Amino acid sequence: MSTEPVSQHDPLALAGLMQLVSPALPIGAFAWSQGLESALELGWVEDEASLGEWLAGVLDDGLTRCELPVLARAHRAWAEGDADALAHWNDWLQANRETRELLEEEQRLGGTLVRLLRSLDQVPETPALPETPGYVVVFALAARVRGVSRQDAMLGFAWAWLENQLTVACKALPLGQTSAQRLVERLRPALVTAVSEALALEDDELGPALPGLALASALHETQYSRLFRS
Repeated sequence: MSTEPVSQHDPLALAGLMQLVSPALPIGAFAWSQGLESALELGWVEDEASLGEWLAGVLDDGLTRCELPVLARAHRAWAEGDADALAHWNDWLQANRETRELLEEEQRLGGTLVRLLRSLDQVPETPALPETPGYVVVFALAARVRGVSRQDAMLGFAWAWLENQLTVACKALPLGQTSAQRLVERLRPALVTAVSEALALEDDELGPALPGLALASALHETQYSRLFRS
């Protein structure tokens, strides 16, 4: 008989999380770079080392203080049927999208994911979806419907962000897959740390501090040649 410990994760929930963070999920996330394409064009990011610094900074000062704690609060609000909290955090997050492109990304991915969930009969009647639901709040719903724990949902969201950013870099930089995997190995522990730190934040401690990303995203709106929508 095997002496290996039995996993405490629900296999069906784990499979649901894998589906949710898969690049094959048909919501169009591949079309958005979240300002990274502009950072590449401007020369702020030009190789593996500078890309790693950029991603670590966005993770520390962005996801850890914005998307991840909001995801945690939205996950709890879906569980408790708290429509007011869902509307509040949905509005709060969209108010913190500092450029047209970043706001458009949040709203378009959210709307596309809602349509997908409805086609799968996975949008509950109550609590009601917020008006113009954003991606983070809808991601929390999808995780909740699949029985994915709050912490696992946050880690999955962070993983999907990292994978998307590395895909962008591989398309727009002379960055090979081996370099991308080295960055995954470097940043995997940081993803776990980000989730833990995000869970510890109080409401008044939330808020991204990413002036460089906001500037890159704003400049991207008039960038002459581009592959991505943000």
